[in-house]
Amino acid sequence: MSVASEMAQRLAREAEAVCRHYLPHGRREGRYWRVGDVHGTPGESLYVRLHGGAIGRWADAATGEHGDLLDLIGLNRGLDRLVAVLDEARVFLGSPRAPPEPRWEPPAPIGSPEAARRLFARSRPLAGTLADTYLRNRGIPDVRKDGSLRFQPRCWYRNADDRLAQGPALIAAVTGLDGRVTGVQRTWLASSGRGKAAMSSPRRALGHLLGNGVRFGVARDVLAAGEGVETMLALRTVLPAVPMVAALSAGHLAALCLPPTLRRLYVARDNDAAGRRAAERLGRRAESLGIEALVLAPVLGDLNDDLLAFGQAALRAHLRAQLAPEDVARFWAGRDRSWGA
Repeated sequence: MSVASEMAQRLAREAEAVCRHYLPHGRREGRYWRVGDVHGTPGESLYVRLHGGAIGRWADAATGEHGDLLDLIGLNRGLDRLVAVLDEARVFLGSPRAPPEPRWEPPAPIGSPEAARRLFARSRPLAGTLADTYLRNRGIPDVRKDGSLRFQPRCWYRNADDRLAQGPALIAAVTGLDGRVTGVQRTWLASSGRGKAAMSSPRRALGHLLGNGVRFGVARDVLAAGEGVETMLALRTVLPAVPMVAALSAGHLAALCLPPTLRRLYVARDNDAAGRRAAERLGRRAESLGIEALVLAPVLGDLNDDLLAFGQAALRAHLRAQLAPEDVARFWAGRDRSWGA
């Protein structure tokens, strides 16, 4: 075992103490320490595993950064050499530490953003789960780096008899422009991973959704927005560098809050009356703010339907024709040969 691996294991055994020392503005939620970023900014985007498997592993849902506690300490202290990070870790491990705070947490109000945050914190990374299988069956091959999605094997719901039951679910974190989790969307899945569960409402939201969304990447001057998570993930298979947000419904898409730095908005429209109305309303509002609004229109019901029916190459060609020329140069540069577009 290397010195770095041994040090990472020692730090993992004291993961909560590491978080309290280097990320004091965060807080423990269930099995995780939650904070805004590696520098300790208040917020919810970054989570560190404190209990269960993979203790000490962390990921930032906003930036896609991830690693172990050595990586976290290096980024937190601005250390770019491994020897300096190891020295910092040795100093920490040799220092006396206060006893951890009591682990009791008051119950979160049902349906509140706090309840949503706790559910997301208790859920697992996607890799190798039923949710991973479900997305692959939707033509979306690899979303393990998208920290806004997780899997909960035993997610509660009320069945048709108004009784509590449990089932496996894809959990999508809904966040505001500041990266704070305000809600979640739960999608209960069939045990085969080949579709949603056979229940009256397999998708249900929790927390505050209006104006917020499930985000993939951090938007600055360009953003793509649409209704469903699968729709935006289908678009992401073609344009992985473009920041995206799923508003989760036509009504919420029309009311989406837009970043103040935005200059161009792509609306991935659903091909139904509600989808067209939502795209028009959001486009008009964007243009009133000085933001150029362009529609990405599917051939079938939505972009995920197109991906499944026609494949990635056809979807690429279809969407490329709808991009602004400067975005073709910016986001498509060097991709044509490998992507077959």
